[in-house]
Amino acid sequence: MKAPLPPPRDRADRVALALGVWFGCGLVPLAPGTAGTIGAIPLYLALRSHGLVAVALGAVVVTAVGVWASGRVAARTGLHDPQIVCIDEVAGVLVTWLGAPPGVAGLVAGFVVFRVLDQWKPWPARWAERSLPPAWGIMFDDVFAGAWGAVALLASRAAGLWG
Repeated sequence: MKAPLPPPRDRADRVALALGVWFGCGLVPLAPGTAGTIGAIPLYLALRSHGLVAVALGAVVVTAVGVWASGRVAARTGLHDPQIVCIDEVAGVLVTWLGAPPGVAGLVAGFVVFRVLDQWKPWPARWAERSLPPAWGIMFDDVFAGAWGAVALLASRAAGLWG
């Protein structure tokens, strides 16, 4: 069950909430992490049209903003990793998509690989989630899972699994 969210104290609370829940994706009743990953698609498509450097810079910016926003939402809810926060999925899947070939197949493969790794949390993702301060752990478990996703996609491309 989701913790009730106290009313915003100020504009910064409202901005942190909007970003932290990725413009409402984290408020869906079932699978808010998956909803946040889906919510990353428009940003990825906009950035990808400018090249991989733009996607990488987008991942860095979302991660940095996410540390601030998720920390603020976590403090307001009193939870270490509130389920409604899904900006971490946005950052993580952007990292995974760095290894994806362009096109719909790469987009879908990156989505699936990231969701699996986000649930599995291979090292150092689980370590980050458990050991880093709340905002950093919220963000970096997904960034590390995203890095593994990018490695998996790049390896599959190097093995010739993509036409």
